Amino acid sequence: MKKCLQNMNIRDKRVILRVDYNVPVVNGSILDDSKIKETLETIYYLLGENCRIILLSHFGKIRNERDKAIYSLEIVARRLKELIGQEVYFSKDNFGSEVVKRVQVMKPKEILMLENTRFMDYPNKLESKCDAQLSLFWANLGDVFVNDAFATAHRKHASTYGISTHIPSCIGFLMQKEIGMLDRLVVHAIHPFTVIMGGAKMDDKITLIESLLPKCEHLLCGGGIANTCLKALGFNVGESIVSENPMVLDKVKQILLEYKDKIMLPVDVIVGSTYDKNYVKYKLITDVEDNEIIFDIGTKTLQKYKTVIEESQTIFLNGTVGLYEDQKFANGTKELLQMITSSKAVSVCGGGDSASSVRNFGFGNKFTYISSGGGATLEYLGSGHLVALDAIEEESTIETLDM
Repeated sequence: MKKCLQNMNIRDKRVILRVDYNVPVVNGSILDDSKIKETLETIYYLLGENCRIILLSHFGKIRNERDKAIYSLEIVARRLKELIGQEVYFSKDNFGSEVVKRVQVMKPKEILMLENTRFMDYPNKLESKCDAQLSLFWANLGDVFVNDAFATAHRKHASTYGISTHIPSCIGFLMQKEIGMLDRLVVHAIHPFTVIMGGAKMDDKITLIESLLPKCEHLLCGGGIANTCLKALGFNVGESIVSENPMVLDKVKQILLEYKDKIMLPVDVIVGSTYDKNYVKYKLITDVEDNEIIFDIGTKTLQKYKTVIEESQTIFLNGTVGLYEDQKFANGTKELLQMITSSKAVSVCGGGDSASSVRNFGFGNKFTYISSGGGATLEYLGSGHLVALDAIEEESTIETLDM
């Protein structure tokens, strides 16, 4: 385990705390503040240690000046203030002399949130390319760096990785919990172990699938993952989302042959059409036509998957099996979540769209654990490694800070 916050000497220090406050916002309102709440344990601990807290987070993607008006963190600073019951100061800048001056006058137990780190991505992608000057500037604002942004720990950015190459660093309580829970519940899963994989892109998940297949008894597929598998086997999937990469399709076919006794694919589906937004039909997978789009799994598939779920001791869910945001195609995902949470299995949700669907359908308190990560969860389970933590020393080797 990397050096942990509770084992660092942070008393009276200026602490740079990297969090993930990339929350959903619609019409000026935060729809889900769970990412903010998940960092409160770390924030309260730092306040208890008389620290000055400098918060860094990304928010959305910044491709032009218009995006900066949409993705300001000021709304998040206001929500954090409400949650902790004390002032959270906000800086409209995250770089330059004014930021330095503001940090220098901070008092103990004050919280200052800097503007969206990805503002530095336009026009030169300084944040996402881990610019050395930007990394050093942010590092010089504090005495200690605490990385509590698990969901971005698979990215080697200036605010996630670069800072830790310059000042003493550690991981916060959320990061510790995420890694510990994934290790305990998934890496060392109780068997029979079932993986349910959905979502749009096979290309992003093929490495994880390869790493999990030797460890699980069953892999149940849906969404674009299933579509790509079906296409690799020669089924007509119409205009459905699939991988178009020939190398990926060849690799998928090899995996399907090697693990044919473990991998389960849909036998029936709910389809829409390219020419009629109101078109909804039930089809066997053998009957999908050229202009149809697979948007959900059917009842026969759900029954087939149910037999596996009922026998499982551990279930890891990543992605959704259909276009659950559209009520016409939400049944498969909803029914699958009901089956998982009604089973006796330890249930782990791998963040991203799967976590959104779990909360959307009211199953948030019925899963054993819901990860805050999407890509980071997949990266950690696939490789056991998170690049943002590479420069943080291991618990047994790092020296404590001088008072």
